[in-house]
Amino acid sequence: MSNPKEYKLQAFSALLDVLDELRVKCPWDAKQTNESLRPNTIEEAFELADALMHDDDTASLKKELGDVLLHIIFYAKIADEKAQFDIADVCDALREKLIFRHPHVFGNTKVNGTDEVLQNWEQLKLKEKGGNKTVLSGVPNSLPSLIKAFRIQEKAANVGFDWETPEQVWDKVKEEIAEVEAEIKSGNKTNLEKEFGDLIFSIVNAARLYKVHPDNALESTNAKFIFRFNYVEAEAHRQGKKLNEMTLAEMDSLWEQAKAKE
Repeated sequence: MSNPKEYKLQAFSALLDVLDELRVKCPWDAKQTNESLRPNTIEEAFELADALMHDDDTASLKKELGDVLLHIIFYAKIADEKAQFDIADVCDALREKLIFRHPHVFGNTKVNGTDEVLQNWEQLKLKEKGGNKTVLSGVPNSLPSLIKAFRIQEKAANVGFDWETPEQVWDKVKEEIAEVEAEIKSGNKTNLEKEFGDLIFSIVNAARLYKVHPDNALESTNAKFIFRFNYVEAEAHRQGKKLNEMTLAEMDSLWEQAKAKE
């Protein structure tokens, strides 16, 4: 292929043509609105997130990327019909934003590593027209709590509100554990929930400081638990037993077998 960029532009143009035709000729596509598409968009985003955890499955990843791309161009199409903006405006705005937020690439700013890039990024977001009015205003309220905690901490850190060294966070984690234990003894359920929240928030902070994304880490553990538990359940069934009739020791034995198979 002599010109890969031209081929990509042609493919994108052909996709836009298909959506234009669907919007006119397909009853389902014709009646969609921002509001009706929103739940599907959320579902597609989570399906893409699942595929990204198995990026060796390139067919699934390509499919899910396409599904998300469809929603992006669909929203732009709806806006175009309302004479608000079109997909070209979306691309232009994104291009301008990327250039503005990367002065170390497109300007004369000097940076020393990714940490300084991220710090500059947050400062530039506060300066740009229509950008965030406060440091934390760019964190969507609808984010899942674990990811939201990480983004809150990350944004605060990018303006200097952070521990001086990662090791310092462990005193905070230990403090929060002690406060949870104290509330368990007190029997105050409302305070216990708050203290568990503080503990989880501190663990998320620790993960961030050690360059681990807590959502990826937890999802990896979820997948590991599901594999092991499914093995225990299947093996119990093969032996003609029900899980609720087995002893914990019996289930632990099967659990160790599952671990050996990973």
